Amino acid sequence: MIKKFIRKILGVKNPDDTLDQGKASAKKNKPKVLSAKEHGIDPALVSNNAIRITQTLQDNGYKAFIVGGAVRDLLLGVKPKDFDVATNATPEQVKRLFRRAFIIGRRFQIVHVMFGQDLIEVTTFRGAAKHEAPKDEHGRVLRDNTFGEQHEDAVRRDFTINAMYYDPASQTVLDYHGGIADIRKKTLRIIGVPELRYREDPVRMLRVVRFAAKLKFTIDDDTRAPIKVMAPLINNVPSARVFDEMLKLLMSGHAMACLQQLRKEGLHHGLMPLLDVVLEQPLGERFVTLALANTDERVQQGKTVSPGFLFASLLWHQVLEKWEAYKVSGELPIPALHLAADDVLNTQTDALALQRKIGTDMRDIWAMQPRFEKRVGKAPYKLLENNRLRAGYDFLLLRCASGEIDAELGEWWTDFINGDEQERVRLLSIKPKAKSAESAPAKKRRPRRSPHRQSSGKPKAAPTE
Repeated sequence: MIKKFIRKILGVKNPDDTLDQGKASAKKNKPKVLSAKEHGIDPALVSNNAIRITQTLQDNGYKAFIVGGAVRDLLLGVKPKDFDVATNATPEQVKRLFRRAFIIGRRFQIVHVMFGQDLIEVTTFRGAAKHEAPKDEHGRVLRDNTFGEQHEDAVRRDFTINAMYYDPASQTVLDYHGGIADIRKKTLRIIGVPELRYREDPVRMLRVVRFAAKLKFTIDDDTRAPIKVMAPLINNVPSARVFDEMLKLLMSGHAMACLQQLRKEGLHHGLMPLLDVVLEQPLGERFVTLALANTDERVQQGKTVSPGFLFASLLWHQVLEKWEAYKVSGELPIPALHLAADDVLNTQTDALALQRKIGTDMRDIWAMQPRFEKRVGKAPYKLLENNRLRAGYDFLLLRCASGEIDAELGEWWTDFINGDEQERVRLLSIKPKAKSAESAPAKKRRPRRSPHRQSSGKPKAAPTE
């Protein structure tokens, strides 16, 4: 039903035939070969380990190229964060050539080659997609380990700007689908029939958004047209894959631009519905905006970003709302916070496929917040010993900056963390201002109930103080 509806809306009679024609055309057309002078890639930006892999494969009689986003970034004059290599060697043949090489993947086998902490992904040229390849009822390819020729591999790649091959030995670039021209025009264009390519892998719609926002490229009209109609197909993708793509989007260094692009293309529903709720609230909108801006700044400066901190920020106002509700119902502040965290994480773990470690980090950051209110005796010194102090403190500063709590609390902790012993003694002698609303005890209290909504199989954060 969905296939027929989409074809009717888009006017595509038989996308499979159209893709076959595209493959036949690609076989006839040889790639455009660009010399070093024409493409202008700076060899100094190329990973020595990626060069080592291509050279080893070529020395053993195989074809090997740096491919994908790395070539795109090199053409834009940007040093790539990751390097991928494509070859006509099979995964087993690649594995035999390198000491630390591991075959992974179900949908399509690839090899991870390790040099210390540096990981290079090596893929075998993919062949033309077979009609009998396992698919779900909506056309999403479930498994496809078909190997093929380089021109077929180029057809299988998603966007023209990601379908170029760079040979470090000859310093030439092979361009099968006009990727060079699209880079110069700052245009994002999918290879083949968009409707079919999105049906094969709906995650491509999220990749369109991420690349357009990150590179500040314009999406080609034909590439954009099917997205709003086909957006519901993302619901059929395993949540773990969607989470991985959302994490890339949020940690791209252009998170806010990506979210705005998601909204523009109608892709935000169901992916991060919590953002719709949060962004309708003035405090929530400011908090999330500051959190994403902080994440973008760290990524652009080459600093590490914690997924736990990021998602703790995105979900904080849901926790805050439930925390208040539990306190009003009679729970003490600390147990109320743990119950609120349980509720939110239990709801979002299935929706977002949050990993256990990320969930634990989020709990630790949230559980630390009431402890910052305690500025007497030994409590502040104990908090200094907490190995999650930096994350909790940064989170506290976000709360202050958004106007959720008094900025004086953040300033006090900044001075306490950076001060010497004499300064800390002085700070402890200062009488704190009145507590903020979220830490104040509820006016009406009923006898404390035992926590009745425990998390299923999830570790609870240790009670504070």
